[in-house]
Amino acid sequence: MDYRQLRAFIAVFEERNITAAARSIHLSQPALSGSIKALEEALGTTLFVRQPRGVEVTEDARALYPEAQRMVADANRLLGRFKGDRERVPLQVGVEQDVSAAVLGKVVRAAAAIQPAVRLQLVTGCAGAVRLASEELRCEDELFLPLHSDPFVLTTAAQVTAADHWITCPAQPSHQRLLPFYTAGPVAEAETFALALAMVAAGLGMAIVPASLATEQGGVRCEPMPQLDLRRRIGLCYSAQALVLDGVVQLRDALQ
Repeated sequence: MDYRQLRAFIAVFEERNITAAARSIHLSQPALSGSIKALEEALGTTLFVRQPRGVEVTEDARALYPEAQRMVADANRLLGRFKGDRERVPLQVGVEQDVSAAVLGKVVRAAAAIQPAVRLQLVTGCAGAVRLASEELRCEDELFLPLHSDPFVLTTAAQVTAADHWITCPAQPSHQRLLPFYTAGPVAEAETFALALAMVAAGLGMAIVPASLATEQGGVRCEPMPQLDLRRRIGLCYSAQALVLDGVVQLRDALQ
C-alpha cells in the first residue's frame, strides 16, 4: 500500500467513477485501475464494485476512506516541508553596524511575507546580494532605497551626569559635523554608535548618536538637539546587477 494507491482510492471513492477519478488526478484510466487492483490485493478485500454507470463502494472502502485521507494528508505535509525548503528563493542580506533592531525587523518581516517564500540569511558587514546600511556607506555604483530617517540626539546616563565628558565616534561619517558641538576633548572613543551607547549607559560620559539606536539602549536618557540639523538615512543598498535575483527584486518591492 503506497501513496499513489491511496490517492487513486480517494479519487474513485469521491467520484464514484473510474474515468472521472483518473481525470481528477491526471492519470490514465488503466494506470488508476491498476493502482486500485494492487491496493485491493494488498488489503485482501474488494473496495469497489463496478456498475453500468460507475462504481459502488463497499463497507471496507467506507472504513478505509478516512484513514486514507489522513495518511495522504500526512504525506503531503511531509513532502511540502522538504520540497518547500528546496524551492525557497535564497536571499542573503548584509547588515552593517549600527542598524537598529526596529529597522532590521521591518526588513525581516517584509522578507517573511514574500510569496513564493525566500530563505533569508542575515550576515554582518559588507556582504550579501543586498545590504541594510546607512546611506553614507552606499558604494558609488549602488542604488539606495531609504527606509528610515534618523535624527541625532544627545545621550547621557540615566543615573549619572558626566558633564563635558564626551564619547566620540571618529570612524563615523558624522564625526566632522559633530566636532563643533563638543565642549571638551573626548574622554573615550568608540568605533560604532552602539559601543558609544554602552559606555554612556555605564556612566563614562555622553554622546551624540542616532535616535533609533539611543531609544533601544537601556540606561540612557535622550535629549533632542534643535541646534543640530543632522540626520542619517537607513535603507537597502544594492547594485543594478543584483536585480537579476528574484529575492532582491521581491524584497525591494515589498519595502517600497
